[in-house]
Amino acid sequence: MTALFSIKNNSNNTNRSKPKFLSMFTTGVGIAAIGALSMTAPTLASAKVVQPSSANYNFTVEDKYKGTATRTLSKSGSTWKYDVRARVAGVASASQSSTFTLSGNNVTPAQASTTYKLFGIGRTHNLNYNSGKKQVASTYRGKTVNLNMAQQAFDDLSLEVQIRQDLLNGKFSGNYYMARKDKIEKTPFKRSGNTKVTVPAGTFDTVRVDRVHDDNSRSTSFWLAPSLDYLPVKVMQVNDGKKMDLELTKVN
Repeated sequence: MTALFSIKNNSNNTNRSKPKFLSMFTTGVGIAAIGALSMTAPTLASAKVVQPSSANYNFTVEDKYKGTATRTLSKSGSTWKYDVRARVAGVASASQSSTFTLSGNNVTPAQASTTYKLFGIGRTHNLNYNSGKKQVASTYRGKTVNLNMAQQAFDDLSLEVQIRQDLLNGKFSGNYYMARKDKIEKTPFKRSGNTKVTVPAGTFDTVRVDRVHDDNSRSTSFWLAPSLDYLPVKVMQVNDGKKMDLELTKVN
């Protein structure tokens, strides 16, 4: 338990990582779609759009700690909202939310928040985007840092939707950027083939996509179902030797 939920210590304590379980979960579930086909990019008017959805998952850490998660993508007028909730009963919980607009194929994030709790104690990280100034304000532990965006940067959930959009429309590049606590970070992915995957929700044809990590001790793989707008049906991650499996149980 201690190793699983330990916090990595950095030289700057204000930039400490999330507990391992929550970091693994939000990475595995939040950034949930990559890979694409080499197709001609569509025009703005003809761009395909992901549809609102709600899905349930089981996840297991080290074949020992078991929890559940829900992910809900909704739309009201021109505003989209993505919510993720996860919990291990009596141990930990995590919640993420993102609001954004979607014009043609382009996702433009507006706000995002991630909150995690471990035995009742937690942290919240907020992002507020100013697209006009090409900046994002990152607030963590009472400190706000204004980050300049030379290119569009995303939070976990808006990045997922952007990559799913790119996959639907044949515009995947593999190169994306994320707003972290104190920096904009390049976040690359690669496509690793097609396969059938069986999970509690059924058997799906999927595209497997891997996140490219600098650290060889980490790996993150996603199995995405074209029949579900490339919703992830399975995620597997290894972080410092700790393994996490996420599997789709139901699409509502």
